[in-house]
Amino acid sequence: MTAIHGLLLLDKSQGLSSNQALQRVRHALGAAKGGHTGALDPLATGMLPLCFGESTRLAGLLLESDKAYSTIAQLGACSRTGDAEGELFDQRPVPPLDAARVEAVLAGFRGPIEQIPPMYSALKQGGRTLYSLARRGIEVERPARPVTIHALTCTAIDGDRLHLQVVCSKGTYIRTLVEDIGQALGCGAYVAALRRDWVAPFQGQPMHALDELLALPREALTQLLLPTDAGLQQLPALHLDADDSTNLSCGRPLQGKGWSKQLALPASGEPPQLIRAYDHEQRLVAVGQIDAGGRLQIQARFGTGAGEGRKD
Repeated sequence: MTAIHGLLLLDKSQGLSSNQALQRVRHALGAAKGGHTGALDPLATGMLPLCFGESTRLAGLLLESDKAYSTIAQLGACSRTGDAEGELFDQRPVPPLDAARVEAVLAGFRGPIEQIPPMYSALKQGGRTLYSLARRGIEVERPARPVTIHALTCTAIDGDRLHLQVVCSKGTYIRTLVEDIGQALGCGAYVAALRRDWVAPFQGQPMHALDELLALPREALTQLLLPTDAGLQQLPALHLDADDSTNLSCGRPLQGKGWSKQLALPASGEPPQLIRAYDHEQRLVAVGQIDAGGRLQIQARFGTGAGEGRKD
């Protein structure tokens, strides 16, 4: 295994877990270290950012990103798992639907809302995952969590199915959203199909199918890797001079000098802003925050692996 660094946007296929997909790509690359950001259920398809080497330090940041989904809500029943893989129950007739009625319901789910996480999720309670409890028939109380639905649109009403597009904040469960919409319509609902269209900041960037990747020789596969800072384009860029670059590499504290000309620093009392920092040779060297005193607080450091497809 080699220390390979970079990001790869996988178009995950249905039936695979996110970890299964990651491990196949990691072995194909011969990468010593890998991770993914934001697991997709086996039922779901679409964008799964994979991180290798130093890029795995971005995983927590990308988990915070907004995401977009296309989903089909099957009306008229509920599912034990919230999707088509679970046992159906509480079957009810679907009321007559038109665009106006559906829109009136969807309007109530836009903006900040609260969701109760599903039992079939990877959240832990008492040291055990909720899905492990659910598989034993145990249901526990889960506190509601705040999420934000930035956009929610019905693109088609197909009999007893709604085709929905969702743009949402971190922590949003599409299964729960669909279930809640079904309850608001009075007939129940579950996810019949789910695709993640993008994860910020990768909107509009090409994804690669697993079969396509596994068919490539290792060198060609390596060339598809994006540089680490491709996952940081939403952050302001700070360009350090030679002195600050040296001080950073030696672990010395950095105090801003002229940084306000580069960055829109937060006003006094506002939370510090995340930034990406480059050294005087334009290499990504850190992600951090500039505090109210103008000091750079490092959260993640990067070395030679910040470039595209690099090998140590």
